[in-house]
Parts: sequence; C-alpha cells; structure tokens
Amino acid sequence: MKIKKMVITAFIVTGSLLGSVVLAADDVDADRAHPRAFVRDSAITTKIKSKLATEHLTSLGRIRVDTDENGVVVLKGSARTQAAIDKAVEIARSTEGVKDVENHLVIKKDD
Repeated sequence: MKIKKMVITAFIVTGSLLGSVVLAADDVDADRAHPRAFVRDSAITTKIKSKLATEHLTSLGRIRVDTDENGVVVLKGSARTQAAIDKAVEIARSTEGVKDVENHLVIKKDD
C-alpha cells in the first residue's frame, strides 16, 4: 500500500513537471528577458502543484497556479470547500521563494 502511494505521488509529480515544461512553450511569460527568472518561477509553480497533489486535494485539477517574476503566486479556479481553498493558500504561502499569494479561488461544489 505504501509503495502504491509513493508510485502514485511520483507519477503526479512527474506529470506536473512535464506539464509545466510543455505549457511553458505556450506561456505568455515565456519571452521574459531573463530565462533564469522564468525557470525560477516555473520551479515555484511546480513545487506548489506537487504539494497540492501530495495533500490529495480532490479539486487539484480545478486549481490553476501561476507565479510571476516577483515570486507572487496567483491561485485561480475552484474548490469544493473553503477548507480546501484555505489549504491551497497555506501550501502556496509556505513554499520557498513565494513572496505573496493572490487567492482567486471560489467554492464550487458541483464540480
């Protein structure tokens, strides 16, 4: 059971990493003057997505995470409960490199 949980977590983390790389090509911020800043921002976003996956938030697929060049994380989308929203914000705030979190999540129970 423990191995199954680790494999699932590894799969989610790997998927998040690959998804970030693929989406980076279409990202509006991909033309930033300093590629190092873009990589740092993507790394912060990936860390947050991985932590959300580890917490098994059922609404992970509806929470979009973006990080700007100043380390400000923007959470958009929906979650089923206020507790899930609070947990997502807490995870984002506690991630290394995050300077601030803008919460634009709403409760949507029917998803």
